[in-house]
Amino acid sequence: MRKHLTVDRSFILKNQDGHYWGRSKEWVDGADRSRVALYKHRDEASNTVFELSSKDFGLRADILEMTLNKGKLPKLTISQIALPGLDESEENSEESSEESSEESSEESSEESSEESSEESSEESSEESSEEDGTESSS
Repeated sequence: MRKHLTVDRSFILKNQDGHYWGRSKEWVDGADRSRVALYKHRDEASNTVFELSSKDFGLRADILEMTLNKGKLPKLTISQIALPGLDESEENSEESSEESSEESSEESSEESSEESSEESSEESSEESSEEDGTESSS
């Protein structure tokens, strides 16, 4: 009697940037295979592509048939292209804006301490000139 080996197969979606459609309903880079959405039937994957492409006209997605190894996806090619919404320029601008706000708060505190020391020195010079009976020219 022969044992029939059942091969576990599933379908996944991959877009033109090399990202995979994730379980959380957003594109993932493939580094964490557990986050990639799996479809048991090709028509389920096809319906998802249809729904996604109706919202994003520029989407070019492929349905890939994958052979699962012990119920898990094999190693996927990790996309080097930034995920949508996580642009490197946006990340850098956020970091630089945080740094600049910290610097500006430090500068403003330095300026305010300088101004207060100037004011106190002006007040002390005015007081001393009043005692002398002369006016200070500031």
